[in-house]
Amino acid sequence: MSDPSGSRVTAPMKGTPEHFHLLWEEELNELQPVLETIRERRDQVLEDWMQLYALHFGPARGLSDFDFKRLFGGELEATLQALLEKDIGRFVEAIRATGTELAKSRVPFAELVVSMHLFEESATRSFPPDAGPHLYQVFDKLSHIRIIALAQSYFGAYSALAATQIAELEQQVNAVAPEDRSYFHGIVGGTEVMRRLYRRISAAANSRAMVLVVGETGTGKELIARALHECGPQGKGPFVALNCAALPRELIEAELFGYRRGAFSGANADYAGLFRSAEGGTLFLDEITEMAIETQSKLLRVLQEKAVRPVGATRELPVNVRVIASTNRDPEQACAEGRLRRDLYYRLNANTLNTPPLRERIADIELLVRHFIRLFNESSKRVPPVEGVEHEALEALLRHSWPGNVRELAGAIESAFTFGTSLLITRKDLPTSIVSPQRTMTHAGQSHLPVMSINEAERELIQRALHMVGGNKSRAAQILAVSRKQLYAKIAKYGIDPEQ
Repeated sequence: MSDPSGSRVTAPMKGTPEHFHLLWEEELNELQPVLETIRERRDQVLEDWMQLYALHFGPARGLSDFDFKRLFGGELEATLQALLEKDIGRFVEAIRATGTELAKSRVPFAELVVSMHLFEESATRSFPPDAGPHLYQVFDKLSHIRIIALAQSYFGAYSALAATQIAELEQQVNAVAPEDRSYFHGIVGGTEVMRRLYRRISAAANSRAMVLVVGETGTGKELIARALHECGPQGKGPFVALNCAALPRELIEAELFGYRRGAFSGANADYAGLFRSAEGGTLFLDEITEMAIETQSKLLRVLQEKAVRPVGATRELPVNVRVIASTNRDPEQACAEGRLRRDLYYRLNANTLNTPPLRERIADIELLVRHFIRLFNESSKRVPPVEGVEHEALEALLRHSWPGNVRELAGAIESAFTFGTSLLITRKDLPTSIVSPQRTMTHAGQSHLPVMSINEAERELIQRALHMVGGNKSRAAQILAVSRKQLYAKIAKYGIDPEQ
């Protein structure tokens, strides 16, 4: 089958929606001889795969040799058999079962993704010497399907486990009066301004009215939205978030309200949209002032009518969703500048929660530092784990003006985890922007000079990573958790010399 230009056009495999429209029937047919060879060499492929995994992750790896062979050996047998029988559904089902097991074993997801690439490296050794690039490309598509299926089951199982733990913790926390709390539904802070916020969240959660969360970037507005969701009657329903600044304005309407098949070029199937995806729960619209005014008008109608009309549809569909919005701008000023419709603001303004900047709750910094140390110890599995922070480092943290708020503090502690080697975080482990005496806070709570820009901070972080690994860009990319392609682009952008 071909299009008018002569290019080959193929049809997706029939009856197998799990393949995510990546693999075609004729491509799976082309792989059959290679899959037969891999199955014949199954034990050797598994052994090579395990050795690559052990070499890559060393003693810090999440799976022992025994557990690796137990989990992936069974999966390899099942998936190869399913592929040889051209049953993609069974192939995906076997992978999902493994993903669930790996989540229960608390193996980091990044480690799983790398492991899948290592499997591909091991398996392609069974390819015939004359295999062309197309065959490798088809196998790569199969690997992408494997990773997608793993991600679905892994995060589903991980979320279920986390939800159970959170429910148990919340039962304990709810026994504590709001005025005595230092933790509240994932929010950390024991100062009076935070405890006052906890009381307002608890009060607002009992209403289904819209809530507007106002605060500077990095103050935790989404955490507050989640707390409102969890405390309210819709807590058992879905929580769906959309960053209005992250999507092109012309796409937000389709993302929110959904669309019908054929409504526009590329609309190959019906899409429910985020409003209907959040049915019975909460839709969080982050940075609502970045939404186009025309879309705000349609949003207001949805809020009034409690119904959405998908793009390309002729009738409205009822929805039962609580909407929480946020902005890092002053709402009145946003209205004056034409960024926020006044009639929408009046609906939002019925319940407004203001998130305090970190400079107004400096007493919470030590508590937050302990919180982030615990989180990063769990996620990084660093050996030895970080046990705390030295007095001088804590003093530097307390003096900083924190223009990036809690998010900036989290980044500073994560940076210290990356570059520090001792049991305690020291002053030299912290980013220069934190410890520089020129950028500490005055008694009035303002910095003497403008703090380091995001670009400056990113450039410095890349330089430190490259210096730490002697200019090895692959290793630096690993440390920074970016792809090599992204790192090369940043090096070019900032004119960094990797050897310096």
